[in-house]
Amino acid sequence: MSSLANQLVIAEREEVARGIRLLLARPLLTERADPDAFDLVRRRKESLVRWFDYTLGWTLTVEPRLGHARLAKVRQYADADRPARRLRSGRAPFDRRRYVLLCVTAAELLSVPVTTIGLLAGRVAQAVAADPALSSFDTAQRAERMAFVDVLRLLESYGAVRTVDGATDSFTDSAEAKVLYHVRPGVLMQLLAAPNGASRLAVEPDGVPGRFEELLTALVQERRYGARGMEHAESAELAETSAPAASAVQRNLWLRHSVLRRLFDDPVMYRDELSEAQLGYLASPTGRQIMRRAAEQAGCVLEERAEGWLLADPDGIATDGKFPDDSSHAKVAALLLLDTVTADPAGTTPEQLAAAAVGLLGRFPSWAKAYRSEDGAARLAEDAVSVLTGFGLVRRDGDRITARPAAYRYRVTHAAQPEGTPA
Repeated sequence: MSSLANQLVIAEREEVARGIRLLLARPLLTERADPDAFDLVRRRKESLVRWFDYTLGWTLTVEPRLGHARLAKVRQYADADRPARRLRSGRAPFDRRRYVLLCVTAAELLSVPVTTIGLLAGRVAQAVAADPALSSFDTAQRAERMAFVDVLRLLESYGAVRTVDGATDSFTDSAEAKVLYHVRPGVLMQLLAAPNGASRLAVEPDGVPGRFEELLTALVQERRYGARGMEHAESAELAETSAPAASAVQRNLWLRHSVLRRLFDDPVMYRDELSEAQLGYLASPTGRQIMRRAAEQAGCVLEERAEGWLLADPDGIATDGKFPDDSSHAKVAALLLLDTVTADPAGTTPEQLAAAAVGLLGRFPSWAKAYRSEDGAARLAEDAVSVLTGFGLVRRDGDRITARPAAYRYRVTHAAQPEGTPA
């Protein structure tokens, strides 16, 4: 092979690896938001589609003319740690009202190429009024307008709507605000990543609360693994026994996808969270080879420890969340409170962490002003624990917070200075 051919192969390998990591961090990628990233994904479309399908069982759709790429990431299990967030300074998670408005607004936007915020609000109000299961939408109330603005700003961030004239935030102050939008139905149609649409589940509204977990499982059930979709059972052990109809090929496919999805989508993959079959797959020559090759093809570094595995991206491309990070008070507090958590192998109580948070607020009087209320220290400690839980560094065991093995890599160590050596 010539030197030029070698260089082309190396360049393609590097671009595919970068494309994988870009899509892992941003499953919905638009040309308008990041032209360079989208151009790379467009050029390496075939290689990326094959890699995601074989390695993780996820579908990648690239629309060059429409200017967007969508990686439909299906989680192995239901996870509420990554909610939609309001694009405000506090980045509070969406509440139930905002999720309802998000679904109704997206449905109403599908039928209009261009609209104004007032017309859209009217259509949403009519749609909500026609459904007895939903509470009315009244734009005369500031709280309702604010929730509607949060929904529209989220859709703007996805590239599903684009502001042509005006500012979405102006609707918060006045229902008479004038904002013109261009709607991108192609992006709207790609927002739902579940394999099965909710409309396929014929359930009366009164029956939803009692069957919520069952319905949630049905939304993400994948037929390729067998009739019962064993990858979505409530536990890995139950999954192995809940789908006797699955063939050996389907079982091996599920084993590959289930472990690699956790490796690429979770901060840490612990052995005690895997079933015997999954551990056996990773211990086999085939499983080890596939896992290492997948990490190499993605340009990541695979770390294996006695407790589990961790996939690291040296360039920090493959994640939309980092730790340690000073982007929020909760993340700073999480790092500082790790010493308290790791000090006791039996774990710490929320009250102990709240007391430690009181100490942090006392040491840094001009820091974390949002947590200076009477219950501020307890809220700061709770938010810090949520951060640590999301990164796989701690877990809640009853009324205690226990450090996971990965947490000890952040433990502060002190080197002893030999006697007689200069300081």
